Order: sequence, then C-alpha cells, then structure tokens
Amino acid sequence: MLYIFDLGNVVVDIDFSRVLGVWSDLSRVPLALLKSRFQMGENFERHERGEISDEEFAANLCAELDIALSYEQFVSGWQAIFVGLRPEVITLMQQLRSRGERVVILSNTNRLHCEYWPSQYPEVQQAADKLYLSQDLGMRKPEARIYQHVLEAEGVSADEAVFFDDHPQNIEAARQLGITAVHVTDARVIPDWFAANVK
Repeated sequence: MLYIFDLGNVVVDIDFSRVLGVWSDLSRVPLALLKSRFQMGENFERHERGEISDEEFAANLCAELDIALSYEQFVSGWQAIFVGLRPEVITLMQQLRSRGERVVILSNTNRLHCEYWPSQYPEVQQAADKLYLSQDLGMRKPEARIYQHVLEAEGVSADEAVFFDDHPQNIEAARQLGITAVHVTDARVIPDWFAANVK
C-alpha cells in the first residue's frame, strides 16, 4: 500500500493564529482586525504553486492586510505557524516503512516554509520515502492532477492508496479518484484508524 500524509495538522501541528499574532505585535494592528481581513485567496494559491516569489507573496499579503512590515518581519511571523510534531504519527510512519510499505508526504506548502521546517523537524523527512510539495509540482490540492501525479510517480492505482488530510475538500477530491481518504480532525484520528484497519 501507499500511505499519503498531509503535513500541517496531520504530521506537524500548525496554528495560523500564531502568524497573525506576531504580525499584530509587529505592526501594532489589532489581531481581530487582521483576522477579519485575512483570507486564503488567489495570492495564497499562486504562492503554493510556486507561481510567485516569496517577496511578491509577502508584499501582496501585507497589502491585503493593510499592514507595514519589513520582509524579515513578515518571515518571522510566517514561520510562527509551526507548533510541534505529532510523535505518534511519526512512529506509525516509521513502522509502516519497516514493514515495507511506501510512505510519502503530499503538502500544499511554499518555499519559505520549506526553508524552515526541515531543520526544525528532521524526523518528518526521515519518516517519509518521498516529499511531494505543491510549489515543486506547480499544482496543489484539491486539484485532481496532483493526486494523479503522486499515484503515477509511485506506480500504484487509487485503490492501493490511503490519504490523510485535515481539509474536507482535499479528502473529497481524493475520494472522487477512488483513493481511501481519512479526514484528520484531531490528533487521535490517525492512531485510531490504524488500530482499527491495519493489523
């Protein structure tokens, strides 16, 4: 089997309110105001596909939020999203690989985060056979083509894959292709799924 894991809130806990909190402190703009202005729109999606540079993304987002930050200040907030590893998931990934199963990461992410998290959480790369990252592939979930790319690259059919993700639209897109998809709503979902489904 091929086991496909999303990264954020699946293998690594993330919290976007931490990002806005740092930017609020640095810009002196109230957090509630930033939360009301923030949306994951086209700028976000283009950045995750690698279509725009980190600097362009930062400038666009600061304009959308109407805040004045240096690029360095923007980055310091952007990296605050990461909270910590889910060690029980790392352990399961390692166990799967030791049994000869194929384990990969499929993440909507961006260069800025990929310059940061591997050094903070080296366990992730050590527990995965391969990383499939949106900005390297020029496509992002829930686009069908990104799932098809992973299946073709791994040489498996949809019914030979299990996918774990925290976003309902990504889960639905995978299911429409025939992939077994598990919606990760909290830290217990993955351990409980393996306890019930994999002996």
